[in-house]
Amino acid sequence: MTKPYISWGRYPYREQKGVDLHWRPTSLPSDEVFLPQGNARSYGDSCMLEGGNVLSTRFMRRFIGFDPDTGLIQCEAGVTLADILNVAEPQGWFLPVTPGTKFATVGGALANDVHGKNHHVAGTFGCHVTRFELLRTDGSVRVCSPSENSEWFNATVGGLGITGFITWVEIQLKKVGNSAINAENIKYRNLSEFFELSQASEQDYEYTVAWVDCLASGDKLGRGHFSRGNHARPVQPRPSKPAMALSMPIDPPVSLVNSASLKAFNWLYYNRQIEPVRYQTTHYDPFFYPLDHIHDWNRMYGPKGFLQYQCVIPMEHSHLAITELLHRIGRANYGSFLAVLKVFGEVASPGLISFPRPGTTLALDFPYRGNKTMQLFDQLDEVVVQAGGALYPAKDANMKAEHFRLFYPGANQLAKFKDPNITSSFWKRVMEA
Repeated sequence: MTKPYISWGRYPYREQKGVDLHWRPTSLPSDEVFLPQGNARSYGDSCMLEGGNVLSTRFMRRFIGFDPDTGLIQCEAGVTLADILNVAEPQGWFLPVTPGTKFATVGGALANDVHGKNHHVAGTFGCHVTRFELLRTDGSVRVCSPSENSEWFNATVGGLGITGFITWVEIQLKKVGNSAINAENIKYRNLSEFFELSQASEQDYEYTVAWVDCLASGDKLGRGHFSRGNHARPVQPRPSKPAMALSMPIDPPVSLVNSASLKAFNWLYYNRQIEPVRYQTTHYDPFFYPLDHIHDWNRMYGPKGFLQYQCVIPMEHSHLAITELLHRIGRANYGSFLAVLKVFGEVASPGLISFPRPGTTLALDFPYRGNKTMQLFDQLDEVVVQAGGALYPAKDANMKAEHFRLFYPGANQLAKFKDPNITSSFWKRVMEA
């Protein structure tokens, strides 16, 4: 059965037509508006076109070239990050940047300029893209790189897929002596300890991230588990890849995420580790992609779906603003299984409207509960705006147009590169309403 062309968060759930492309197109529809779509792993409406058509690349999964001596790989836009790992990792190469799912396509990773646990040293995905091909509905074709058609390169990296159809992408992979990770999991007591750990780890650890118990309050506010790690040494044995064991086979009639299940999960997850620090050498898969081990986990939120709220706050305001965000979430009697904190570094993205920037990013998943959810998001937006932060378009389904223009002053410049026949529900909401 063909999966519907909806977003990962399944909100908003709107009817739209989809066409699966199996070969790189030589021309694009010029008499209708459409949106290129990868594996639909974006949470909100940036990968959707309500009432329109999407051209899906999820079956455009062929490799064009790979040099095992240099780590330069070229592939079609629908190749997933998992596909690349399957080919390159056994030969000693690894993704230079990877988000929390390996099922994103390279076209989607480029269009959203995704980031990973190593942003503080490696920057974004777009920093490692060497070339790509952009097909426009007027029939023009451009090969774009930092030095060739560079203005198109900068507009398309993080450009939300509206500058044209990305047919193939070339990426410089990273050489590793061992793809396993020497990881430390540190149980910390509050938000102050998170920032201390993050600062102490940024020089010596390539990967850092924290899970936050967003139900904790008082002097425990922001407590959680801080994970940091580096690739293992070449002489270390490589742990076996865990088997894919779980899946959500059906859509439950209601969300399984409620106050009782959240309270139990957060308590158990925070206390799963008794010792203050746990050391382990782990396969890269559970370290980078823990949620990928539950296929279709998004179904647990039921037919109404869920939204992810992800923001970034400048460092000088991070502590106060994130404290206030967690206070407001608690007062609204909301919580989240997934609550992630990470400090971004100074490596600049080439993209005109890339989300990552120096500061602290907080990401949380919320079941959709109608106006109550949107009212909470509006309250959180006030904090982000006052702190000079920004929201992540790839996760969004509620951002106001005036906030988008405030967060992304390069949006007007991006609009000059927009293909007239390509748009998205997100772009129409924040730029064309």
